[in-house]
Amino acid sequence: MHSPPTVIASGLRFPEGPIAMPDGSVILVEIARGTLSRVSPSGEITVVAETGGGPNGAAIGPDGKCYVCNNGGFNFSEQRGRLRVQGQATDYRGGRIERVDLDTGEVEVLYTHADDVPLRGPNDIVFDAAGGFWFSDLGKTRPRERDRTGVFYARPDGSHIEEVIFPLEGPNGVGLSPDEDELYVAETPTGRLWAYALNGPGELSGEPADKPDGGRLIPGRRGYFLFDSLAVDATGNICVATLREGGITILSPRGDEPGFVPMPDPLTTNICFGGPDLATAYITLSSTGQLVSMPWGQSGLPLNYLNK
Repeated sequence: MHSPPTVIASGLRFPEGPIAMPDGSVILVEIARGTLSRVSPSGEITVVAETGGGPNGAAIGPDGKCYVCNNGGFNFSEQRGRLRVQGQATDYRGGRIERVDLDTGEVEVLYTHADDVPLRGPNDIVFDAAGGFWFSDLGKTRPRERDRTGVFYARPDGSHIEEVIFPLEGPNGVGLSPDEDELYVAETPTGRLWAYALNGPGELSGEPADKPDGGRLIPGRRGYFLFDSLAVDATGNICVATLREGGITILSPRGDEPGFVPMPDPLTTNICFGGPDLATAYITLSSTGQLVSMPWGQSGLPLNYLNK
């Protein structure tokens, strides 16, 4: 049984991509504000960098800089004090991967394409032990059409990027198993979580599974909901932020019974772990503009280049 969450900060403009830092602060993005921001333990919000567009997922790389999936921006509407996404931004010019110097706030565009494939709406990101990173591209939605997109692997020095999995139905959350022998990808519109066996950094094993591309379906929950970003705990369970219902779905790669932790916001978008023993969950409640925390009862998986 989980205790109710504690509000750390409010007034955020559609927060996402939380990173629990060693000093107790949480770095996150504010998609509707176009910033990478820092929330202090006392709840003070300061802007680290102005990225513009739609900063989304974020992760610390091997050089100590913050790598940001910028989706290019959304239009937003506000109803009864809650922000809602209203499709592709009017001034949208494409998606990109950015590298942010946390000391100076300098923003560098690292990738806009993988060969001739343009990045449409980069969303979530995770670094592996070899120093490369996986990221999803959710794409953009317009009134009568939606992009077909996939999952990419790239190097942080700008030297290599490739699309490894294509197509997927709105790929969003990405994560790695504790041994980094599986990649997890959550699809937003289907509410499904896929596992892909890996041979090594950026390389799928190609083993037959539930899909022709090698994807293995992780047993899920019944009902209608949408999946967003995710984090993995130390036992290998995948904790997926869940939209519409509002909460965190806990899925087991071993096929154990799924769990669900409700949150007071239908747009619960992301989760990360921090604090002593990584046993505190930090969760972004995007429509209400809040960052909350709660004891999780299970340690999170240490992230490469941050917790190790």
